Amino acid sequence: MDLTQLSYLLEEAPIISYIGYFFIINMGLICIEIIGDLLQGKTRRWKDTGANIAIFFMNQLLEKTIVGTLGLLGLTAVQYLQFFTIEMTIGSWVLAVIAADFTYYWMHRLEHEHRILWASHSVHHSSEDYNLTIAMRLSIVEGLFEWLFLIPMVLIGFSPFQTLVALVLVAQYQTWIHTERIGKLGWLDEVFNTPSTHRVHHGSNRKYLDKNYGGILILWDKLFGTFQREEESVRYGLTKNIHTNNPMTINFIEYYNIYKEVLQCKNWKHRLKIIFGNLVWKPEYFKKKKAL
Repeated sequence: MDLTQLSYLLEEAPIISYIGYFFIINMGLICIEIIGDLLQGKTRRWKDTGANIAIFFMNQLLEKTIVGTLGLLGLTAVQYLQFFTIEMTIGSWVLAVIAADFTYYWMHRLEHEHRILWASHSVHHSSEDYNLTIAMRLSIVEGLFEWLFLIPMVLIGFSPFQTLVALVLVAQYQTWIHTERIGKLGWLDEVFNTPSTHRVHHGSNRKYLDKNYGGILILWDKLFGTFQREEESVRYGLTKNIHTNNPMTINFIEYYNIYKEVLQCKNWKHRLKIIFGNLVWKPEYFKKKKAL
């Protein structure tokens, strides 16, 4: 499959129509929730909602141009390293979605564990509200590197087309879970990523930090020890909130924070650890300077 074939399939393949319907349903749910909140006078930071929508349109523009093209080129090139090809059948589509969901779990987890990746993913967590428009609040630069996590799927035989569409399905599924209007769902909360389990993921409460990374299935979290049930009221946002509704600031403030700390480092080992290490590590002299 060359780039021309891949581009054609992403425009004309029958499954793309179903993704379009899925997208329309999600947009409809978002509109219904907004209208419901307006009619019921539900407390909501409306400027925050506006920022989410602005970021969404910025992402749509970039995905159709520079950001999206990079991933297509990269995965098309990786395809030439395949030992065999998995044919696109109903069965392989099921396997592709499961593989994409497994891939998403680890991509998502690594984005929480390494600061340079968190710099982009923190965009999604930086709102202190929790509503369906939060699903729109995604970094405008994530697409530049997230395709790299899909390389293993292509290497084991899935086509770039099937790989990309499977990940899109995993992402589209998650729109409906960004709401407080749906409570706990019993056994479903033990198997799937649901509003309850995902509220936990967005919590800045100590017991909720770095939990429930799953995309569609929450079983990955149970398997790898990151599952947490919703047990106390969720406090949304970051452990240190950014207090801005500027879409560009929301997208790049953590990169700026990293840059400032790198400038304060005394050697390259510490600079690299600030950039690529975990979110909380700081050199000892940072702590001493702060104490002064």
